[in-house]
Amino acid sequence: MSSTDSQLPVVISEGRQARLIRIGSAQPRFLQGVYPFVGRGVFDLGPLNDALGYRVPANKTAEVLYFRAGNISDDLIYLTISVDGKPVRYFPIGPKADIHVPLAIVESYAAGTRIEICLAAPRGLSGSVVVDVGMVEIDPGF
Repeated sequence: MSSTDSQLPVVISEGRQARLIRIGSAQPRFLQGVYPFVGRGVFDLGPLNDALGYRVPANKTAEVLYFRAGNISDDLIYLTISVDGKPVRYFPIGPKADIHVPLAIVESYAAGTRIEICLAAPRGLSGSVVVDVGMVEIDPGF
């Protein structure tokens, strides 16, 4: 290493969300927890738990960045991210398995939008799921 190498500027690259959080224009939000369920049928999708719902506050937008979940049951289930009651992303999870999906396509949701995590499972199947969904709440002025 030459003496000039130590004098080179350090370049740090940060993503849009990290920059917005650093400057105070965004706040991280999470939908998390461990929740029991009883399946009503694979075509009977419904909210997993009221705690897994989020309404975008006035004068803000929100983006879902990642989805992690684990299935503590003996059969395939699926979870969805639902927006205003309509599923927009599906996440099948095998028996006693887990997933981590960093979302490559990130939509921006307007103030007043309801985002919730829903579940469908075979009728009568009981188990629990571990859920960790990361979002960012953004001041749209930035």
